[in-house]
Amino acid sequence: MKIIDISLPLHPHMPVWPGDPAFQLERVQSIGEDSAANVSRMAGGVHIGTHVDAPLHFIEAGAAIDELDLSLFMGRAYVVEFGTQDHLDRKAFEEAKIPTGASRLLLKTSNSELWRRDDREFNESFLAVSADGADWLVETGIQLVGVDYLSVAPFQDSIPTHQKLLSAGIVVVEGLNLSVVEPGWYGFYCLPLKLVGSEGAPARAVLVQEA
Repeated sequence: MKIIDISLPLHPHMPVWPGDPAFQLERVQSIGEDSAANVSRMAGGVHIGTHVDAPLHFIEAGAAIDELDLSLFMGRAYVVEFGTQDHLDRKAFEEAKIPTGASRLLLKTSNSELWRRDDREFNESFLAVSADGADWLVETGIQLVGVDYLSVAPFQDSIPTHQKLLSAGIVVVEGLNLSVVEPGWYGFYCLPLKLVGSEGAPARAVLVQEA
């Protein structure tokens, strides 16, 4: 069994969505300085790095992160790779030859190259799912969609895609690093932190490939 960590590392220099709080990690107690242990504090927005959007993020009365069904975050997933599209619209999905029955879909795009080269500046031109691409995901019965940048939706037009997916009950996982992942089927495990009442939460995500 091979485990592939597709989570982003959390550090103070990582890119975050413009306007969101940056990640901070501070040592507040150190061994030998009147302390028997090292103790740190962390701070940052809930949409940092690899994270999950709950419906509450864009739906006023939507479910919070602690109310989501954890079974959606564990199971068989299909990684599909896209080429040089400007955006992931209905046509892009229809031409991608996604297997019938894939309910968890992870989208590998040119965005993953940004993680491979450790690009620390936020890139506004990342590849994302358009509104009619979101319609395709809903109509196809997708239960979870994972993307390889910090948003499933385009930078300048983030509301329609999010609302369509989240109102349909589709779990959205953002900030995956798929740079070393080949297209195909994997076991997928992604558990968001249990932040009561929050519209999102950081998560650790892995793929499992049978030997």
